[in-house]
Amino acid sequence: MDLKDIKAIIDLMKKNSLSEFELEKQDFKIKLKRGPNGFIPGPMEESSGITYALPAATAAGAALPLQTVPANAANGHLEIKSPMIGTFYRAPSPESDEYVEIGTEVNPDTVVCLIEAMKVMNEIKAEVRGVVTQILIDNAKPVEFGQPLFKIKPL
Repeated sequence: MDLKDIKAIIDLMKKNSLSEFELEKQDFKIKLKRGPNGFIPGPMEESSGITYALPAATAAGAALPLQTVPANAANGHLEIKSPMIGTFYRAPSPESDEYVEIGTEVNPDTVVCLIEAMKVMNEIKAEVRGVVTQILIDNAKPVEFGQPLFKIKPL
């Protein structure tokens, strides 16, 4: 099964309001889940076979909505968390400047990083207005679903 087939399945899931899809063929298994707002409900574990869990927009290459959650109620910072499993990139290419640095002011449409998943580069937007106070992941490192990427001080 290639990426084109997975995109087609995701499109069918969206059109038919399906939240879960599973297919098994010989030694291949794919399982797609999405929550009511396009998020994966939680980390998926599978004892055997291959399991993919993608938000609805992932295979289409669209910018993904992120969850922002107060990291620490005392300091009021928000965390931008990874909406998927993949590889974190701070810039669009090795020769380019990073999307954001500590101290950069962001708004909901500001692209803060890329996450590569299944050879698709996904732009991750801040989804909040604030100032970047911490970058929690090194460039070109793997990230897990829900892993904090940035801390933002809301404006």
